[in-house]
Amino acid sequence: MTRIAIAGYGNLGRGVEKAMAQNPDMELVCVFTRRDPASVKTASGVPVVPMAEAASWTEKVDVVILCGGSATDLPQQTPEVASLFNVVDSFDTHANIPTHFAHVDEAAKKAGKVAFISVGWDPGLFSLNRIYAESILRQGSTYTFWGKGVSQGHSDAIRRVPGVKKGIQYTVPVPSALEAVRNGENPQLTTREKHTRECYVVAEEGADRAQIEETIKNMPNYFSDYDTTVTFMTEEEFDATHTSLPHGGFVMRSGITGDGTKQLIEYSLNLGSNPEFTACVLVAYARAAARMSAEGQTGAKTVFDVAPRYLSPLDDETLRAHLL
Repeated sequence: MTRIAIAGYGNLGRGVEKAMAQNPDMELVCVFTRRDPASVKTASGVPVVPMAEAASWTEKVDVVILCGGSATDLPQQTPEVASLFNVVDSFDTHANIPTHFAHVDEAAKKAGKVAFISVGWDPGLFSLNRIYAESILRQGSTYTFWGKGVSQGHSDAIRRVPGVKKGIQYTVPVPSALEAVRNGENPQLTTREKHTRECYVVAEEGADRAQIEETIKNMPNYFSDYDTTVTFMTEEEFDATHTSLPHGGFVMRSGITGDGTKQLIEYSLNLGSNPEFTACVLVAYARAAARMSAEGQTGAKTVFDVAPRYLSPLDDETLRAHLL
């Protein structure tokens, strides 16, 4: 039985809690929080512990699943917690992964712990597909498309625009770009040619809708490089149709073998709930972290470093008999 603690009880933390019910070889022990523990009510009824008291749980917890944000939480939190526990995080700022890995690796090796970083579906499962595909189809091009799905960071950016009461943004692959890749055309695609962005907004009463739309569409680093649509609606319409967090996407490798034979590898996800699915990936890698720690491994790890059998609750003989 692998004993798990959750650090952070937002959408992702609650998703991990739900995932635990589907993994009978794992036990949720507690939730660590930076909030007032009395204000956090868990669905499972496990104790809620101040993050500052985590060190007193080192003999009761095998792996901590970190459910904070990548912008400010995980860069500080993952190395700190990895100095006490085996950990798994979902750090997803791609450009900063090498720096994050180095900081976590130093802390985890010093403490003799295993620390998985950047676990999820991208980075994570999509990363695995890219490395498999590029190792097999040596001559070709790799493409990643995201959506249709909710971008939580872009949605937050919309909600910060003056006059916006509620807002959500969907990333949508351009169908013609997908078709060109699937046809083996190996297109050179710009950012604008790969994805569009659909924004749905509830405006504050009396707000200037034209100004809101202009601000969103011209927002650098978020919308200015994309064909973006802004649709205004009532709060009732918004609450009825835009409260879930779906996502997904595609990884494709289009290449040639032999004397020019076209080959295509495609992997896709269609997720009804991004945080619940990501939580399930984190739980599987928590199992791997516990097993690799028991073998004496230490330091930071990514999805590239773990054999698939470490993720499964099944024994090796069963895996060979039924999944190989």
